[in-house]
Amino acid sequence: MSQPRFDPKSIIPCLLCVSAPCSEGCPYDLKPGRRIRALRFANYIGAGRGLGEHCLNCPAPCQKHCVLPEPLPIQKIFSSFIEERHSLPLRDVSADISVDLCGFRLENPFLLSSSVVASNYDMCARAFQMGWAGAAFKTISYLDMHEASPRFSASKNPDGSFQSFKNIEQLSDHSPAENFEIFRKLKKDFPTKYILASIMGRDEEEWRRLAIDAEASGADGIELNFSCPNMVEGHTGSDVGQIPELVELYTRAVKQAVHIPVIAKLTPNAMSMSPAAEAAKRAGADGVAAINTIKSLTNRNISQALRHGLADAKIAVGGLSGQAVRPIALRFIAELARNPELKGMHISAMGGVYTWEDATAFLSLGAHSIQVTTAVMEYGYRIIDDLVDGLAHYLILMGYDSLESFCGSVLSQVVEIEEVERDKVILPRFLRSHCQHCGRCYLSCRDGGHQAIRFENRTPTLDPSKCVGCHLCILVCPNHAIESSETLRKKVEE
Repeated sequence: MSQPRFDPKSIIPCLLCVSAPCSEGCPYDLKPGRRIRALRFANYIGAGRGLGEHCLNCPAPCQKHCVLPEPLPIQKIFSSFIEERHSLPLRDVSADISVDLCGFRLENPFLLSSSVVASNYDMCARAFQMGWAGAAFKTISYLDMHEASPRFSASKNPDGSFQSFKNIEQLSDHSPAENFEIFRKLKKDFPTKYILASIMGRDEEEWRRLAIDAEASGADGIELNFSCPNMVEGHTGSDVGQIPELVELYTRAVKQAVHIPVIAKLTPNAMSMSPAAEAAKRAGADGVAAINTIKSLTNRNISQALRHGLADAKIAVGGLSGQAVRPIALRFIAELARNPELKGMHISAMGGVYTWEDATAFLSLGAHSIQVTTAVMEYGYRIIDDLVDGLAHYLILMGYDSLESFCGSVLSQVVEIEEVERDKVILPRFLRSHCQHCGRCYLSCRDGGHQAIRFENRTPTLDPSKCVGCHLCILVCPNHAIESSETLRKKVEE
């Protein structure tokens, strides 16, 4: 998909304000705050739709309303976007992004995942009104929850956004009866939205009772939580997900008790998901969901521990989510989708989805629905606008008229490491017009690569006789001034 030639870093300072003040100052009612947000979430077509040439000569009153100490250069951002807009086919047509979830037609593939973002009526109702197709409600159990405070921590990117998110959050702190009443109200008010009841029991009887009551309350499906890493009682959460025999036992108990679809949510805290997934299918599960958070040490109170000593500090193992886990999640989704024993099962994927581009990675590997939590916690339900808009237009540009025809489209390209092409070297190519002569490519190649780049007169030059085509230089270039070429070692073009 073509992208506008503007500097992506230029929008990073934007705070993505609620009711963005900059939008109030636009004389053309172009809602610049909304367009900046679209750019931030890679929805370039949405950002460019209706953006006229008048932006080039506008006095930019929008910038005067910016809350940043140094206002965001909105006019400059839009001007660079407009100048390169010819590379974007800004068409109004979009693809059908509805999908089937075990017999229920979703208007789009995006669901809230079972967590705090889907934990009461008002939250789910607001999300549904904004365009989310459904929600996996926060896990219901008979356990008595006693949450810690604080219970979240994060590792951040240089711009302050979450790189990874960590939590020791547990299950719903409302009673099953209270939660099932919420289901009744949600189905009454939003009959076309999908209610996935996440449940967790301690024995077969509890699993059955919770499932039966969920179905009676209007749930469209049951999600069996075999994966929460924050449970303290034995044979609950991820402890179950690592024992295929228990997965099969509890899945069968639920399948025999209800008539609605049953999805097993599996743990990534195992070498392979296939044994648990196959056990769930043997017991009759209609689908699998993955991944839940990954067990990791939270940094909660670490700073206090360093300042005050370790005596009173509590540093716990919790669950890791966010952008950092996406490659791991993709690995598990590919494993499940490639397993012939699981053919026909619905795969609901999650793990670091922030943009429609992130979602397409999972969908192209064989997932049919996408669940989201961490991005919502950071940016709110409003991200659904760009998830839906970006995905619908991307599919058309790629030649697909429906999402279902796209799902699994790259699965055949996933190979074992011994099958990777090793007989050719693809050299990098310098884009001189974009180079800022910083020398970062030279530094990384010299100290972390193969000493194939010279840096003379503040200009990088490739020595093709030394280059092995590792592409480290492409990855470290801060201005995207190096790209892959089709040039082999003996035929370099700079």
